[in-house]
Amino acid sequence: MANGSRQAAWEFFGAELKRRREDAALTQVELGARVFVSGGYIGQFEQAIRKPQLDVAQRIDVVLQTDGIFERLCRKLIDDPRYADYFAHVVELERLATRICEFAPTVVPGLLQTDAYARAVTIAANPFKTDAYVDEIVSARLERSRILDDAARPEYWVTLHENVLRIPVGGPQAMAAQLERITRLTRERTAVVTVLPYAAGAHAAMNGALKLMEFEDAPPVAYTETSFSGTLVDDPAVVKRAYRAYDLLRVATLSPEASLALVESAAEDFRRCVSTT
Repeated sequence: MANGSRQAAWEFFGAELKRRREDAALTQVELGARVFVSGGYIGQFEQAIRKPQLDVAQRIDVVLQTDGIFERLCRKLIDDPRYADYFAHVVELERLATRICEFAPTVVPGLLQTDAYARAVTIAANPFKTDAYVDEIVSARLERSRILDDAARPEYWVTLHENVLRIPVGGPQAMAAQLERITRLTRERTAVVTVLPYAAGAHAAMNGALKLMEFEDAPPVAYTETSFSGTLVDDPAVVKRAYRAYDLLRVATLSPEASLALVESAAEDFRRCVSTT
């Protein structure tokens, strides 16, 4: 589904939600209380500003007695074959975020990836897929990164474990280009990048990647990911714990200046590998 038609479908979702809610004589606040979100969230769903998670859509169906219509619509709209089921909603939220903070333990975050790096990661995880499949996944990843080119782009804070700088994804030439992109975005002040060095040892996010997203008119959310699953969390207590973990990571990182120097040094190491082959 193209982006324009997908947005139109979300607008239909919102209009239908408003109609069914009003038919049930419920205010946004009243419906929100029954499905465990704020009234403001319901308003944003109705205006297609924010997209509901599947479990919220399911609870709306129960409260409004709509025979599963909102669950079915939600499943259809988040069913983007370019993304894992658990990640499609995160992509929607990235576009709305005013601030994104990420910790990447092993892989360059998707918003920073180059074509060659994204291609190497995709092929490594999908060795039997066709070139067309790989092209589609890579295209989607690069499309996501365009939010960083927008004048209204979010503040983007990235903490990379030193692993990310050392694993030669795609080979030395691809890695050199990938690290050069990170350097360029840092120097252009598009992103603030810090590195958690090997010497830091154990850290507060040993179990996987972490992403925090903040919004203009909605509470923040946290997203955690391991190799084959991801979890989007908006429970305030859990989000608070995620922020604490990210704070602990940041105090263990190198300074932005020292981090940039390390990224540039790693890029130079890979360039030397290219020149000697």
